[in-house]
Amino acid sequence: MTRIVVGAHYGLRDWLVQRVTAVVIATFTLLMLFIVLFRRPEHYGAWSALMSQQWMRLASLLFLLSVYWHAWIGVRDIIMDYVKPDGARLVIQVAVVLILVVYALWSIQILWGIH
Repeated sequence: MTRIVVGAHYGLRDWLVQRVTAVVIATFTLLMLFIVLFRRPEHYGAWSALMSQQWMRLASLLFLLSVYWHAWIGVRDIIMDYVKPDGARLVIQVAVVLILVVYALWSIQILWGIH
């Protein structure tokens, strides 16, 4: 039996990352649902006070980084499945990585930026 390697296979690690990031995303979503239903921040001042707390900024950043990592794995798999020319695949993957890095940096700037 001959095994033919046709590309990078990340297997268990990426499967686990997808599940962990999904749990982080779901947990943050439930936290926000709880805040909206029970704390009822109805005006800008209430939202501003909530988002100025360090724990909320960290939770939001963890959520956003989880979304970006989760998205990267999904988009990378789609690109690997459907974009066959190697050059085009590389260009698209680099573009997606750059966009996600910019989004991550922008998220940090929004959460800790000077207002």
